[in-house]
Amino acid sequence: MLWSGLLFSTGSFLLVLAFRWVNPPGSAFIALYEIQQDQSAMQLWVPLEDISPWLQVSVIASEDQKFPRHFGFDIESIQKSLDENSSRPRGASTITQQVAKNLFLWNGRSYIRKGIEAWFTLLIEVLWSKERILEVYLNIAEFGPGVYGAEAAAQTFFGKAASQLAPLEAGTLAAVLPNPKRMSAAKPSAYVQSRAYTIYKMADKLGGTTYLQNL
Repeated sequence: MLWSGLLFSTGSFLLVLAFRWVNPPGSAFIALYEIQQDQSAMQLWVPLEDISPWLQVSVIASEDQKFPRHFGFDIESIQKSLDENSSRPRGASTITQQVAKNLFLWNGRSYIRKGIEAWFTLLIEVLWSKERILEVYLNIAEFGPGVYGAEAAAQTFFGKAASQLAPLEAGTLAAVLPNPKRMSAAKPSAYVQSRAYTIYKMADKLGGTTYLQNL
């Protein structure tokens, strides 16, 4: 048992350390999609500088406004969710936690899975910069069924590169992140359009693209 724990901790440390510089070839969620659907997912990796700053600040505004300041966990949001007896803590999952889950793990609520997620979250925060965390997140996040990463999403839904996304287009992609299988960036509902505008205003209130200087 001890040796298994040491092997896991050492192996996971080295893997996360390698991904500080080497782009992951995929993710656990992408692999699961391809197995379940028996088809290839669409993903085109691009560096952070080739992703619109408006998309970067939009996902921070909508998903994790404390991203530049926390160390992987939004303790205040977690405590608030627990105080409200929420069956599914809303807003408690940080961008770093989502990277840990999407890259290495699977959906589920077991204590074991959550514990492994916490371990990978800590490793990512220790070994990566905030810019690298955001870069990986924007390259593996699901924006639609089988569409992973900002570049694939921008080309699929807007016919342009991720670097060319306008503020409201960026807001639309950020708006579908909570449930990209039910909410569509290709044919946004009135709710998605409203949420996209709200995210744009939130991003603007944070300071727009200048907010990224805090990373």
